[in-house]
Amino acid sequence: MQCRSGCGACCIAPSITRPYYGMPHGKPAGVRCVHLDDAMNCRLFNDPRRPALCAAFRAEPDICGDSREQALRLIGELEVASQSH
Repeated sequence: MQCRSGCGACCIAPSITRPYYGMPHGKPAGVRCVHLDDAMNCRLFNDPRRPALCAAFRAEPDICGDSREQALRLIGELEVASQSH
């Protein structure tokens, strides 16, 4: 699956607990990354300063669903499930 243009769900829904370029305290779940531009594209894509979590992410139908709204919900649910273990 290719990333959905204009989605940005993977840059909003999950938390990033480690500090990274531009976000020295990491990023809480549900908070937009400072590197997500107005077109919902990552300004750090292919940049070595991009967090490892982001670089490892691959769009998958089970995670991204059929729309941006589904992706936000599904990734958010995974975030909550990962915090409860």
